[in-house]
Amino acid sequence: MTPEQQHRRGLSYGLAAYILWGFLPIYWRALHSVVPIEILANRITWSMLLVAGIILFRGEFGQLWQAARTPRLLGLSMLAGALLGLNWFIYIWSVNNGFVLESSLGYFITPLINMLFGVIFIHERLRSGQWAAIGVMALGVIYLTVTYGQLPWIALSLAVSFGLYGFIKKMTPLPALHSLTLETATVVLPALGVLIYLQLDGSAALFHADWNVTLLLILTGVITAIPLLWFSIAARSIPLTLIGVLQYISPTMQFLLGVFLFQEHFTVTRLIGFIIIWSALAIYSVEGMVNRQRLASRRVANGAAAD
Repeated sequence: MTPEQQHRRGLSYGLAAYILWGFLPIYWRALHSVVPIEILANRITWSMLLVAGIILFRGEFGQLWQAARTPRLLGLSMLAGALLGLNWFIYIWSVNNGFVLESSLGYFITPLINMLFGVIFIHERLRSGQWAAIGVMALGVIYLTVTYGQLPWIALSLAVSFGLYGFIKKMTPLPALHSLTLETATVVLPALGVLIYLQLDGSAALFHADWNVTLLLILTGVITAIPLLWFSIAARSIPLTLIGVLQYISPTMQFLLGVFLFQEHFTVTRLIGFIIIWSALAIYSVEGMVNRQRLASRRVANGAAAD
């Protein structure tokens, strides 16, 4: 495969992953009759079964077992699994309770939260443009807090939990499929406990509601694992700068779904808050591109000087 073909392949898989993630609110809204904790328990259980099955099919169980026996990797996976479960629960709850717009805001500000975590946890030094982006984001959050009388806690909870999850993932050398398997395996017992309790209590939707609801619950594993696999292919085939652009597809789609399909209340006041956040993202993106061009020019100049 030529580099051009590899690039096109990676771009196609990346687009497919982010577009599918963008459509997830429709999927969760189709399960609005099911309590969020049962949706979450199904998502964890079926995801774990699917990705574990793929690993067994590939004959890679030995590698996964070796990782599970490493205390550091197991501890990181337990923490990542807990954060992932929390993020999934907040997202499912917010979508099915009419907060698609606020959940999209959470994923818009996640890259900026990631920068802030870099400063807090690994003492990264940010450039002035990056600090400006974080400052504008803070102004947007303050504006939304003042105008609505409370913090946009859904957006902040999603951004912080996913940001911490991503930070922990960077410390694990496992491939995406292996890490997801280990993460879901560490939280699958509580998930199974919830499913068993609901079955015994007689309030479970799985196998008791309409067949389409049961099917959608079982397929939560597919809609979780498939885009992750697509994303892992894209991440290996296209530059991270392009991944950085693609990541805005999902929250943009969620925003549009919230406004036009679910017709959530969207006032001018709220629009101003979103515009402030989008301005922060614009500063973040432009600053990053300028810095990369500056570094590239410097490398070319250094190479010419060496010749």
